[in-house]
Amino acid sequence: MQRQDLPAVLQIAAEVHPGYPEGEAVFAERLALFGGGCLCLATPGGVLAGYVLSHPWQADAPPALDTLLQRLPVPAPAYYLHDMALLPAARGLGAAGRAMPLLAAQAVAAGCREMALVAVNGSAGFWARQGFEVREVPALAAKLASYDAAARFMVRPL
Repeated sequence: MQRQDLPAVLQIAAEVHPGYPEGEAVFAERLALFGGGCLCLATPGGVLAGYVLSHPWQADAPPALDTLLQRLPVPAPAYYLHDMALLPAARGLGAAGRAMPLLAAQAVAAGCREMALVAVNGSAGFWARQGFEVREVPALAAKLASYDAAARFMVRPL
């Protein structure tokens, strides 16, 4: 992902995740803080069809939606998958599954022990197939409820 991709990324985010809006500043900050964890999926014609935002972070403490991080923790025990979004035409082609080894390599290189995410939009099954398991963290109940009733905090050891 490059800075010039942000308008297209924001458009994809608005289409795929309309119930979880985040400002451009959030996307720009993630890209500036950890560019290697911000990836785009382009069609053979070069049109963006998906993206992922990810970065090292604290364990069992996903950032709130639409919140700036200011800086990344050092050391960071977890690698947080902030967002993965694919337009409908790009789904079912295996792109998300192919991104996982790249993200896991980023996580290992950053010294993280696990990957973590909040599964929304009924995606927990997909993430389970990628090796993630639901982790019950009572302190996260209110934060998860801010997403939706089906949101699940999930982790995958590295």
